[in-house]
Amino acid sequence: MNADFRRPISRREAIQQAGTGFGMLGLAALLGEAGLLGGPAAARAGTPGATLNPLAPRAPQFAPKAKRIIHIYLNGGPSQVDTFDPKPLLTKYDGKPLPQGNLSTERKTGAAMGSPFKFRKYGESGLDVSEIFDRTAAHADDLCVIRSMQANTPNHEQSMRLMNCGDERLSRPSMGAWLTYGLGSENENLPGYVSMCPGLPVADVSNWRSAFLPGVFQGTYIDTRKEKAEDLIENIRNAYVSNREQRRQLDLLAEMNRRHLQARAEDDALDARIASFELAYRMQMEATDAFDVSQEPQHVRDMYGPGVQNRQLLIARRLIERGVRFVQLFHGDVQPWDSHDSLPAAHRELGRQCDQGIAALLTDLKQRGLFDDTLVLCGGEFGRTPSVELVGGKPAMGRDHNHWGFSVWLAGGGVKRGHVHGATDDFGYKAVEDVVHVHDLHATILHLLGFDHTKLTYRHAGRDFRLTDVHGKVVDAILA
Repeated sequence: MNADFRRPISRREAIQQAGTGFGMLGLAALLGEAGLLGGPAAARAGTPGATLNPLAPRAPQFAPKAKRIIHIYLNGGPSQVDTFDPKPLLTKYDGKPLPQGNLSTERKTGAAMGSPFKFRKYGESGLDVSEIFDRTAAHADDLCVIRSMQANTPNHEQSMRLMNCGDERLSRPSMGAWLTYGLGSENENLPGYVSMCPGLPVADVSNWRSAFLPGVFQGTYIDTRKEKAEDLIENIRNAYVSNREQRRQLDLLAEMNRRHLQARAEDDALDARIASFELAYRMQMEATDAFDVSQEPQHVRDMYGPGVQNRQLLIARRLIERGVRFVQLFHGDVQPWDSHDSLPAAHRELGRQCDQGIAALLTDLKQRGLFDDTLVLCGGEFGRTPSVELVGGKPAMGRDHNHWGFSVWLAGGGVKRGHVHGATDDFGYKAVEDVVHVHDLHATILHLLGFDHTKLTYRHAGRDFRLTDVHGKVVDAILA
């Protein structure tokens, strides 16, 4: 199995693999409007492209604790000292200079800014959680909070690429692409990797692209500002002919293509097209069902609550229970958690938008027996400064970016429950105890999915690449 991950693929294979991906759905849509989408005709006709499925499920390198991931991305950088890392001394020094001074971040900062939010201890673990996540806090004994995260730079684009792709400077395969490359998908009728966002985050599509990995492994982007399944995925329904008629048409088309290929064995693009038509046809049923939350009982929809973010969380559960390997949901367009000013009102509103849905997701996963083998990751690309940001030399009631120390939490999928790992200094500025770099987080996630991060590699441009580059160590202390 390990050898397969290191094997370079030929141009022929790359074209075939990319062709079977959801990224080719736009091509299929061109013929779909003419009623030419179909089902498994190519397989029956024996064409080469129809038998190749790069998203077929594969075993990891060793027994995994998790089978799938839901990544709740709070884009923009939530403040650690206002969510999961309380600092009483920060309140004591509110309005006064910090004793140790301010670290270098993106913008000028001034005196200490105490948290405007109340913290409470929750559960038997006594986990401290801010009031803006009081519903999520009901699951305190299931959360594993890392308070000692560090990134490299205090800039959104670079830090988002680092968190999502393992490299802040260059376009590299995203974490979801690496996971689907390693594990495949458990549903041949849906993409293995879905990224949902009501708009686009900073660094836009680079957050979920496959880069030099075959295109089939890139994330399928869904703009969740739209609600109906047929609006979320363009051309998913054929308004011109019935499924039965499509089946007949594509059977005929596949037979013609088979004869065409007999004299043109090297025409790999035709293989790819046939496979993409097949996926598009199958998705007409499966995808519309997966994204249609109206099929859920009313009490389930009420549990998640209204709003785009909560609907994304419900869709995420529907996708992973159908075999999608990696689901990522961005909270809002661009970077809503980027609270440079008016942080008290902004963070409170953002918490209101997602807290109920996050709590509902964790409850839902438990009730459906999916919690123990689903890894849930929640956090942003960095945190925020404990000192107030200065605008025109005056306090703006907000916080600047802070890559020196921030928090993320994980749940399910083989991590310790009701556990806090690491610590920042007394004011929440810098990680000082059991520091976890983003590369370490990635190494640990891959470990939970059954991979040695140093061996899940892909040869490109003369070297073996991996998600963690040449860095990263598994954080054994958070493993259950």
